[in-house]
Amino acid sequence: MALNRRKFLEKSAVTGAGVALAGAVGAPAAQAAEAGKGREKRYSLTVMGTTDLHGHVFNWDYFKDAEYKDTAGNAQGLSRISTLVNQVRAEKGRCNTLLLDAGDTIQGTPLTYYYAKVDPITAKGGPVHPMAAAMNAIGYDAVALGNHEFNYGIETLRKFEEQCDFPLLGANALDAKTLKPAFPPYFIKTFRVKGAPPVKVAVLGLTNPGIAIWDKAYVQGKLTFPGLEEQAAKWVPKLRSMGADVVVVSAHSGSSGTSSYGDQLPYVENSAALVAQQVPGIDAILVGHAHVEIPELKVTNAQTGKTVVLSEPLAYAERLSLFDIELVFAKGRWSVESVASKVLNSNSVADDPKITKLLKADHDVVVKYVNQVVGTATETLTTVEARYKDAPIIDLITKVQEDVVRAALAGTEYASLPVIAQASPFSRTSEIPAGEVTIRDLSSLYVYDNTLVAKLLTGAQVRAYLEYSAEYFVRTAAGTAVDVEKLTNANNRPDYNYDYVSGLSYDIDIAQAAGSRIKKLTWNGAALDDAQKFVFAVNNYRANGGGAFPHVASATELWSESTEIRTRIAEWVTAKGVLDPKDFASVDWKLTRDGTPVF
Repeated sequence: MALNRRKFLEKSAVTGAGVALAGAVGAPAAQAAEAGKGREKRYSLTVMGTTDLHGHVFNWDYFKDAEYKDTAGNAQGLSRISTLVNQVRAEKGRCNTLLLDAGDTIQGTPLTYYYAKVDPITAKGGPVHPMAAAMNAIGYDAVALGNHEFNYGIETLRKFEEQCDFPLLGANALDAKTLKPAFPPYFIKTFRVKGAPPVKVAVLGLTNPGIAIWDKAYVQGKLTFPGLEEQAAKWVPKLRSMGADVVVVSAHSGSSGTSSYGDQLPYVENSAALVAQQVPGIDAILVGHAHVEIPELKVTNAQTGKTVVLSEPLAYAERLSLFDIELVFAKGRWSVESVASKVLNSNSVADDPKITKLLKADHDVVVKYVNQVVGTATETLTTVEARYKDAPIIDLITKVQEDVVRAALAGTEYASLPVIAQASPFSRTSEIPAGEVTIRDLSSLYVYDNTLVAKLLTGAQVRAYLEYSAEYFVRTAAGTAVDVEKLTNANNRPDYNYDYVSGLSYDIDIAQAAGSRIKKLTWNGAALDDAQKFVFAVNNYRANGGGAFPHVASATELWSESTEIRTRIAEWVTAKGVLDPKDFASVDWKLTRDGTPVF
């Protein structure tokens, strides 16, 4: 039965009164045996965890219309995870296990897009979300909110929450007006032990403060997201005072202590290790958000000196984290004696036929949808070299964005201003083949559910924006050998935080220090005037501050919409009928070293 949020809030979660979501578990664990009179009683608990599932139910690549494969031999999908979970439960006893997730569940594949936008779960009599159906069937106990849970708006998230048989946790997702939790902060489950008091396990859910930036359009004025450390410091003592013998945190926050949004927020984006270090009383943390595999990370709490164990399973259901927690009963109370974690690989098992049967029809509908033909390409377009060469396939994105924004601003006071646009090389493997073009081809080009925004920038601000973008390249002296595999991602900047900007012409001199790389910057055939005003067509992630690019987040917003850029690309190609580079491609930039082209 889905959690009734209204009833929960009426119990006043902030006071801590009567908010335990307790599920008593019968049948004693074999490991919790009495070893004879006067000897210590023990109990073994196993906590399983996934994170960043991003809509992966099956080991299927919707963009390639084939089974998912990578060079590492990984497999994906909740159907595989279900098999692993069944094995662990058979070994440990289901009554001695918990199954958690650390967020980013309902966005990321054409499957999740379809049931959010094409056949939405919010429609009257609409379908059950495939991720809710799968996770209910597998038997998840609790799931922390991820930032991508908010990508389709609060109504879609609330409908998903209603369809889940488990709570969506977010202790730091607060109502903006009351500052009370807008979602359950925690979940408590009681495990029965033969010959000893029950073991009470509390799960605290924490989400990412960056939601306030990344999905500002949906959450501003409605929800606020304080830092993980401060909210953990508030809730962990409450959970202990309520009798929790074990406290596990499910945190949609990486362990690096870094933030992608600069100083836009006073809260750390990837703060799971900081929570472990700063907040006493935590035994284990299931880490999410960063898409990094961490089988086991031990962090010492600064106040108590005790070890907190962190684990982050690889995203897309490629791994399952296992925390083995050993407890001992002595002097009238249970205490955690040890925690160890590891990850299981979903490529080691087959799909669970129960999940396959349950969701095959939903999957088949989406496969048919993404294989719809919307046009014809005159030549093959690819992103293989797009991160270091101006590629026509990225120009397609900027051209569509320019056209949409020009049409939107027609007849306004901004109609006469030049429109420029940004786009990033999201994928290194996307390809639109010559011949028939399908929705899946175009979806593989733009994998995120971003929407379009128009901002007002000056020439000086555009120059600063380009300089910041150019920091993506590793400084490379003239005359040295160029290895394209080592040319990009300076300071670990991801590909999605490198931007092309269309409508201008410029060189990026990678022999120069960061901040002094943009050369020969022109607009309309002349050197760029710093005072010139531009309409900047930009995705909502960047417009809200994602990537910490200068000026854009604070710039005046002229227009925005809720239609995905991916959809706009499909509409543009459908209207044209023929996808011909002469209609969108232009060489706007190139890499140089001391003025000499690199390629």
